[in-house]
Amino acid sequence: MSYIEKRSAKVDLQRHATVEMAAQFHQMFVNRRAYTLQSMRPHPETGRHYYFRPKAREGQPPPALGLETLRRHLAGELTLGLYSINPKTQRSKWVAIDADYKNAVEHLLKLQFELTQDGVEPALEKSNRGGHLWIFFEKPALARDCRIYIYHTALRLGLPIKGAGLPEGIEIFPRQDEIGPDEFGNAIRAPLGVHRGAKESRGWRFWFYNADYTLTDQLAYLGRLRKVTESELERFVAGKEIPAEFVQNARRPEAPKRYYSSAPNEFRILDYVQVRRQVGRNWIARCPSCAHANRDRSGDNLAIAVEEPRKYICWAGCSKEMIREALGRPIVQKRYA
Repeated sequence: MSYIEKRSAKVDLQRHATVEMAAQFHQMFVNRRAYTLQSMRPHPETGRHYYFRPKAREGQPPPALGLETLRRHLAGELTLGLYSINPKTQRSKWVAIDADYKNAVEHLLKLQFELTQDGVEPALEKSNRGGHLWIFFEKPALARDCRIYIYHTALRLGLPIKGAGLPEGIEIFPRQDEIGPDEFGNAIRAPLGVHRGAKESRGWRFWFYNADYTLTDQLAYLGRLRKVTESELERFVAGKEIPAEFVQNARRPEAPKRYYSSAPNEFRILDYVQVRRQVGRNWIARCPSCAHANRDRSGDNLAIAVEEPRKYICWAGCSKEMIREALGRPIVQKRYA
């Protein structure tokens, strides 16, 4: 597809994103009305477009996910992240396999072929360095069974699974077997929208293979895919459990990690803030600098990396110097003779 054709497709897409399309999308992908949004502007320090949950305003609860919000996602006006598990049922309409590393597409194609041997029809979506493989269910399936099926299939093929000592590999959504009533689990970028953070294709969509690059054709393709039945999934996972090396991540989001090592008097952000929840790969807390300025009343502007809590950032733009100053632990500049 040429640049002009891509540009025309983009304009056409924005013009023809309808509420009816949003309703189709809702039927296939939405498990609960909580969601995340990708920031429209890159962070001034990192250049990344972070995801955040919409905040409550004037004492009202956060806005729920409705058809107009979904339509705007399909029109490219905003970019959504979707949660996989409904906490009332511990079930999901889909399972998604995210692969974003070298040889990722090759691994997803291998997994896709293996799944078709069970009569499953996975849909492969393009992504920045790899892709997402989606499987849909006739009725929402238990998150635990979704995960067991993919874990065992991937391990049988010798595919890398992130975690258990591997820094890179496929990631399986749902990321937990179950979540509590006030928990969210992990969100994944909703399909058919604009990925604002992808350097090579910023402002463009990552489409599904096997369908023309229009919303109408993409949604029609997804709607034609055969859905896995409850009895089939039960047969696929009969007698199986989550592999032992991944059990520790199977239940709930883990407690915040402390530092692997610490020097005397080392500044540790987790000693000063209270973690509210986990979103993706980050712990979420109130930003001390925002709080000092009487902002961040929802207490969720600060993100702390789960794997390396020395790394933290304020989504509202506060610098590390501002955060440390607000905590009474200013950064001391080293002087050299």
